[in-house]
Amino acid sequence: MVFSSLTFLFAYLPLTLLVYFLAPLKWRNLVLLAVSLVFYGWGEPVYITIMVLSILIDYTHGLLVEKYRADDKKARRFVAQSVVFNLLLLGFFKYWDFLADNLFLLTGLNLPASLTLLGVTIHLRNIPLPIGISFFTFQTMSYTIDVYRRDAPVQRNIVNFGAFVTMFPQLIAGPIVKYKTVAEDLDHRANTAEDFALGACRFCVGLAKKVLLANSIGALWDAQLAAQRAGELTVAGGWMGLLAFGFQIYFDFSGYSDMAIGLGRIFGFHFNENFDYPYLSASVTEFWRRWHMSLTSWFREYLYIPLGGNRGGTAKTLRNILIVWFCTGFWHGASWNFILWGLYFAGWLILEKYVLKGALAKTPAWVKHLYTLIVVFVGWGIFAMEDLSVCGAYLTNCFGGAPLWSALDGYTLRSYAVTFLVLIVASTDLGKRCWQRLPQRVRQVLTPILMLLALIVSTAYLVDGSYNPFLYFRF
Repeated sequence: MVFSSLTFLFAYLPLTLLVYFLAPLKWRNLVLLAVSLVFYGWGEPVYITIMVLSILIDYTHGLLVEKYRADDKKARRFVAQSVVFNLLLLGFFKYWDFLADNLFLLTGLNLPASLTLLGVTIHLRNIPLPIGISFFTFQTMSYTIDVYRRDAPVQRNIVNFGAFVTMFPQLIAGPIVKYKTVAEDLDHRANTAEDFALGACRFCVGLAKKVLLANSIGALWDAQLAAQRAGELTVAGGWMGLLAFGFQIYFDFSGYSDMAIGLGRIFGFHFNENFDYPYLSASVTEFWRRWHMSLTSWFREYLYIPLGGNRGGTAKTLRNILIVWFCTGFWHGASWNFILWGLYFAGWLILEKYVLKGALAKTPAWVKHLYTLIVVFVGWGIFAMEDLSVCGAYLTNCFGGAPLWSALDGYTLRSYAVTFLVLIVASTDLGKRCWQRLPQRVRQVLTPILMLLALIVSTAYLVDGSYNPFLYFRF
């Protein structure tokens, strides 16, 4: 698909920005809606109908919730209808094959592969996944819930609501933007020169993180996974592979989030942050306060707290944690490894809450940090390998089930030593702290130079290279 490459996103921006800023202020949401629909439908035009249907359903249900607010039972029914529609939409496109395959394995029952309605045959299996469906269904679901809770105003302008749902800067891979976060911006934004400048800087930073950092280490993970399949993986090679994937997914996803936040700022929107140097965490609990914060916040606000949160005793708290992390894992993909990944972190969070809390408080900071990184990077192994037999063998090798070292590992480490050093430093706030210590005048001079350099070098890499996947596009 076109969206497997960053090139299309990058090439689409200049014309979009030109059309957007030439339009009068009152038409800019319409322009944003139009260019977002074109962007979304470029690879699979048929999915524009799904997006439009989602907009219409949630827009009308928001109005119905507001209209019948005095009748709480009816208002709740409309909220439920909106939630069910979004879950069915997500479930059909993302999980139908998984459910059908596992139902057959468990019961021998075959679900239909196609359905004929009014003479039209609808295929139900192996349907391409609409990009970003996990993100926009969660966003629209939260809208009707927030309108019911009075946490957000109802949007009466369907163009404005459509612009929110389809907003292409963050549509494909997040962050998850709640309507209440951008409600004011949708109706009253100024599109200032300061917003444009700050947004452009943030976009360039994200582009560099994605193209120069994430792509530079991705090939190492592929090589170590291939070594595992060939029966040649060592302990050292296994850990280098886990580190490579952990850095790749961080700079890939945080880079896209930076690009989305930057583009949003250019258009006058203020999205919430999605990452806060997660690899500096001193516990797994802290890690999940810093990583993909928009998803963590969404599940806490719309699932964990409604289930009762940590109220109602230990048993219910444990139940709620397991449910939330089962859903978090399953949200990422229709595969058992994602479910296992979610439950893996649920287990560590429960251990930290009820068993390790006192011990961690007395543990030296560097030990806590090392423990957290080991847990997290092992988790990335589970996340990355959908074949659980391959995953099990790989992680077994990492923990002593293979030779410790090989000559090839020495060559690989020497080849990637500088890359690893750059990635380690870039994943901390050291650069930010050093930058803030510079005199303001120096920063003002350096900022455009560094941003232009990042843009030029990243563009050169895009033109020269073919390895430009966004890992989170498939979620």
